[in-house]
Amino acid sequence: MTGTPPAVTVSLLTRMLREAFDGPPGPWTYFTDTSPGTGVFGTIGGLSAAAASREGGPGRTTIAGHVHHLTSSVALSTRGLRGESTSRDRSRSWTVSVVDDAAWAALRARLRDEYERLLVAVETHTRWDEDALGVATPTRR
Repeated sequence: MTGTPPAVTVSLLTRMLREAFDGPPGPWTYFTDTSPGTGVFGTIGGLSAAAASREGGPGRTTIAGHVHHLTSSVALSTRGLRGESTSRDRSRSWTVSVVDDAAWAALRARLRDEYERLLVAVETHTRWDEDALGVATPTRR
């Protein structure tokens, strides 16, 4: 990281975050499909609360649970980049599993808000090193 200018780091990181959450901004991608509706918001946008609350997978977790966990991770990344203390106790990030229509809409809106806050934190962060890059990546936690 020592030779990478901060502007390049911010540009690449924000592009990858936008691709992950909003879908690819152009004809090529780092890791998602180029089809419309990709990215987190495109993927969860068409799901009903009932579908998001359906158990599945090895841990019997739900999509709503994963969205709540991701929202918590994004919020922690933002706080970490701002220099605020963050807790390693992630037990509360899995407390949501079933949502009704209103709670599902609120959860998706909260994820969008936390994502927007993270983008601002990335764009305004001034000292980039390996630790900061790790903090800025929500999936690290």
